[in-house]
Amino acid sequence: MRFGRRRLLKVCYSTFGGRFCFNCPVLAAINTKVQEGITVDRAELLEMVKENDVRFIRLQFTDIFGVLKNVAITTSQLEKALDGELMFDGSSIEGFVRIEESDMYLRPDLNSFTIFPWRPNEGAVGRLICDIYNPDGTPFEGCPRNTLKKVVAEAEKMGFTMNVGPECEFFLLNTDEKGQPLLETHDNAGYFDLSPVDKGENARRDIAITLERMGFEIEASHHEVAPGQHEIDFKYADAVTTADNIATFRFVVRTIAQRHGLYATFMPKPIAGINGSGMHTNQSLFKNGENAFYDPNGRLELSETAYYYLGGLIKHAKAIAAVTNPTVNSYKRLVPGYEAPVYIAWSARNRSPLIRIPAKRGASTRIEMRNPDPSANPYLAIAVMLKAGLDGIKNKIEPPASTDQNIYEMTADQLSELEIESLPGSLAEAIKYLEEDDIILDALGDHIANRYIEAKKLEWDKYRIQVSQWEIDQYLTKF
Repeated sequence: MRFGRRRLLKVCYSTFGGRFCFNCPVLAAINTKVQEGITVDRAELLEMVKENDVRFIRLQFTDIFGVLKNVAITTSQLEKALDGELMFDGSSIEGFVRIEESDMYLRPDLNSFTIFPWRPNEGAVGRLICDIYNPDGTPFEGCPRNTLKKVVAEAEKMGFTMNVGPECEFFLLNTDEKGQPLLETHDNAGYFDLSPVDKGENARRDIAITLERMGFEIEASHHEVAPGQHEIDFKYADAVTTADNIATFRFVVRTIAQRHGLYATFMPKPIAGINGSGMHTNQSLFKNGENAFYDPNGRLELSETAYYYLGGLIKHAKAIAAVTNPTVNSYKRLVPGYEAPVYIAWSARNRSPLIRIPAKRGASTRIEMRNPDPSANPYLAIAVMLKAGLDGIKNKIEPPASTDQNIYEMTADQLSELEIESLPGSLAEAIKYLEEDDIILDALGDHIANRYIEAKKLEWDKYRIQVSQWEIDQYLTKF
């Protein structure tokens, strides 16, 4: 399959914040190729770069905590980068290697190429997402993207491909005169509100438009329940592409918010007393082109594969939380009363359990896990969920009966009678469950698991010895 290059490489321009931006049919063509499983050709990429006057390329990757990193090069170095010859110091990246093992190599994924629409059209800036490799040419086991690819390969050996659709929430905050965020939301609007109470509507609109110009298919954009809280949903894709998209999404949201004089945060619970931000994760498996979770003759029209996958998620939920809810602050969101999933149960009817089965069937049959939050490393979060589901399929793990009542209204005795357990109540508790779960540890691999656990224990210890303002207010004059 070839593109009519001259037609597709013609770039349209429109004003954006006083600059020009790409309304890019080139990127739409790349996106179409990716969806059809066709690898972008090296010669095509180089021609795109030349025709669109791309002068700088950002080679992006994440550390083990999901923080986006980049090495910027000029296009004169692009062919060297495409040959996998660009080296960087891995000892400077959180969770990578020691200084005596510091040489790491970046290998760009050509399908990840995009152009930043907010940059000028003259001397444009492009992006490529990279995998990290060792000097001997083997995949670096500390690279989160390689970690996800390893679990995806395990699924493929079983005949499955995974599709993932995230629902990413975030807050827009006002800033001070230095551009630093204030704990002051941009509006007092609520769920699905419109302007003028939804003052973030223009920023959200520009974020959605920018993402579309970068190849995203935006499915929904709206104000969320809490003041200043927003959600933009983009179309599902395969596991690795979705993880790339989440990392890109967070970067774009923060960049465009800044251009509106706002600060976007994916911190799960920045403000006490209101809902926190989640990243509900819809997931499905396909086999031979068919949705493996769908069975028109099955109970709730779900297949045995779906139930076993569900059983795996429930069995490993407590260990998974250490990765999908990776910060001290994550557990300030996971408390009753704020619509956050706390109880390890599932339902096809209500939204109070940890896992929900949305109503759509056929090709759209999917399982929605509701506890992940947007501070998670998307590569690791998807890897551990997929690994848990595959364990359920391999070992035919049956899930408990569905819980169709509102769990939030149940008493402790009712929860005990139904054997409904809770997610960990703190990061420290979640890490303990992770240390005891060989399946989830295997998903992460020894390198990431050891460094991740070490770092999270240190994070907890630093938090544990702090004296908060609440403690000062509560105790200083009382005792």
